Amino acid sequence: MNTLHPLPAEALCRRTTEDEFNTVVESTANSNLLLGHQRAEDSLRFGMGMSGDGYNIFVLGQSGSGMLQAVKQMLANDVAGKPPAMDCCYVNNFQNPSKPTLLQLPTGQGMALKSAMSQLMEELKIAIVAAFDSEEHQAKVTELGEEVEARQARELEKIAKEAREKKIGMIQTPAGYGFAPLNKNSEVISPEQYEQLQEHEQQEIQAAIEELQPKLQKLVRKFPLWKKELGQKIRALNEQTAQLAIHHSISALKQDFHGLDCLQQYLSDVETDVIANFADFRPRSPQEMTFAFGESEQSVLRRYEVNTLVDQSSNQCAQVVEENLPTHANLMGRAEHVAHMGTLHTDFTLVKPGALHHANGGYLVLDARQLLMQPLAYDSLKRALKSNEIRIESLENRYGFVSTVSLEPEPIPLALKVVLVGERHLYYLLNAYDPEFPDLFKVSADFDDRIDRNPENATLLANMVTRLANEEQLLSIDGSGLSRIVDQSARMAGDGEKLTTHMRSIDELVRESNYWARQAGRDTIGRADVQKSIDQRIYRADRIRARLYENIHQGTVLIDTDGAQIGQVNALSVLQLGTFTFGQPSRITATVRLGTGNIVDIERETELGGALHSKGVLILSGFLGSRYAQEVPLSLAASLVFEQSYGGVDGDSASLAELCALLSALSKLPIKQCFAMTGSVNQHGKVQAIGGVNEKIEGFYDVCKLRGLVDGQGVVIPASNVRHLMLRNDVVEAVDRGEFKVYAVETVDQAIELLTGVEAGELIGEQFTVNSVNALVQESINRFALARATFASKRESNEHR
Repeated sequence: MNTLHPLPAEALCRRTTEDEFNTVVESTANSNLLLGHQRAEDSLRFGMGMSGDGYNIFVLGQSGSGMLQAVKQMLANDVAGKPPAMDCCYVNNFQNPSKPTLLQLPTGQGMALKSAMSQLMEELKIAIVAAFDSEEHQAKVTELGEEVEARQARELEKIAKEAREKKIGMIQTPAGYGFAPLNKNSEVISPEQYEQLQEHEQQEIQAAIEELQPKLQKLVRKFPLWKKELGQKIRALNEQTAQLAIHHSISALKQDFHGLDCLQQYLSDVETDVIANFADFRPRSPQEMTFAFGESEQSVLRRYEVNTLVDQSSNQCAQVVEENLPTHANLMGRAEHVAHMGTLHTDFTLVKPGALHHANGGYLVLDARQLLMQPLAYDSLKRALKSNEIRIESLENRYGFVSTVSLEPEPIPLALKVVLVGERHLYYLLNAYDPEFPDLFKVSADFDDRIDRNPENATLLANMVTRLANEEQLLSIDGSGLSRIVDQSARMAGDGEKLTTHMRSIDELVRESNYWARQAGRDTIGRADVQKSIDQRIYRADRIRARLYENIHQGTVLIDTDGAQIGQVNALSVLQLGTFTFGQPSRITATVRLGTGNIVDIERETELGGALHSKGVLILSGFLGSRYAQEVPLSLAASLVFEQSYGGVDGDSASLAELCALLSALSKLPIKQCFAMTGSVNQHGKVQAIGGVNEKIEGFYDVCKLRGLVDGQGVVIPASNVRHLMLRNDVVEAVDRGEFKVYAVETVDQAIELLTGVEAGELIGEQFTVNSVNALVQESINRFALARATFASKRESNEHR
């Protein structure tokens, strides 16, 4: 029998020595946060450098790994040499106010235009009032009015003269103009005098009036036309006066912004509109104050304002923008409303920018989960990326929820890269269920959950925690503290040769260690403070674990830690409660009897076993048949169960323990209960690695220590898990003193030899070594096969009788 030796204490935990951090660790804001993530870094560089539609980036990795800070650092370095985007302004569209006009201006020109337009309006108010109040303008208006009055008088005098020649006088009454007969003194006669005239004289007067009346009516009908012509002439005069008043100021403004064609056209439109609406610049009397619906005296001139949507004057380079609440409005912008006279009113000055506007020309960083949680935000982002433009529109109008008139600002050309940061399952779900996603996010940057544990990465980790201490004004961390933090990082990674990238947990560990160091009155954070933080974190979370271990200690849950039993073994499982993970021993028992080769998994039959656990049990049938029943039928029935298990069981890490329990039941050899074991097994009897090996070992150690350690107690693990060992100090010290042991096995034969103390046995020819475990199992299986054949023969014989 080959003797299996326990692992030495130094193999149970790879410790970082204090000497590695005795020198001062530099802490700078420019530390490379991407060190150890070469694949992700190369992917990011490719995505940043690759031009073309759809080369946006999805950064995938574990939440809390610090990848967001690393990505932002890299993006900031990339945009440092890129010029900022152009200023974006919205101005009034004088032809169609519901569709504001976009002006894209060189950096800093947006605010300059806004200030210039504000100053221009103040100048025009003074200039226009002065021009219209001038004596020259008033004289011209008076002259035009007098011309019309003189023309009316001349034409009326012609008819009056013709009437006098016929002894008829033209008179003006409140009802208008009329005719009346005159006497010899050219005075209008009274009705009584008219009645005294001869009949033929009356007929002559009536005939003369009838002849003059059409001429008078024709003339009177011309008066409104002449007044209209007067109004047109006055309007033309006013426009001419307004043009003379504003032309110099607007021409000077055009000269200030020479070379900007879009702005030249806008200023020409402003000039035309000011001329057409010059009255808005003049003081109004109360009788004249009739504003359009939704306007006020103060807001009439708002149509000449400039809405500087994006001002790049303070930016030295392109921008990296992170939007923490990526709603549709926060991404795409919105048109706000103000209440006036019981209604909601909006115009181009109320258009507000979104994150896409601010990030245009640079990078927009979004949390993928937050984006997908906001109604229609992801859909709006895709629309913008596909069309390469930012279109500001409300969701209510897009989907017809309301029918009110709204603004439709001119779309803004979009030229940026979107960087989504999220967990891996979100990336794979979007790839699987959104056909547009692969076309829009062609680059993936995958951040590993772990990095290699080497001096370079250990120094990086030390730099990062030292920088955190400096930034948050924590106590400095000495070499012992740094080495303990690196060790804990490896423990979090579950691998002695790796370090975790979950920086949130490391940062929390540093902050809590600072608290305990201050509580102890120390000036620096040392190993003891870090260990205190780890212990206290476990203490705060281990109420359930303590209760479970108490039940084992009191015998409520049956777990033997000494003695030997046939068909009974201690298996190890892992429980996770929130962020706290711990190991728990469980008793597995096996029974065998005559049957047809079926192994009954009671957990599966009661629907408490998961698919992976059921798979592990089925593999046992393959192993038994392949090793012991190649030439005879496997004629046994076996039952396997986790005793006192009242919840779900999954995973195949107990398959080695289950197989050993079966071999014990078949060979009638007792298994030493001082051992607990974990590991999966394949059909050839090879032991395979499992997860949570550190927690499982520590769980059995804690149960043994609670009862009192006795000689021989230990744990059996797969040899392929040795590299993952990062055990607690107390466990390592117990192993070093010989009070506890850890064995690593590669095959089930090594495990069963250790558990029973009997040689597993080798196959020599067609037989196993005499009195070995395998030989005894083979005898039991052959005996079951013979009994089955005998039983079948008797039943066949009885059927023939």
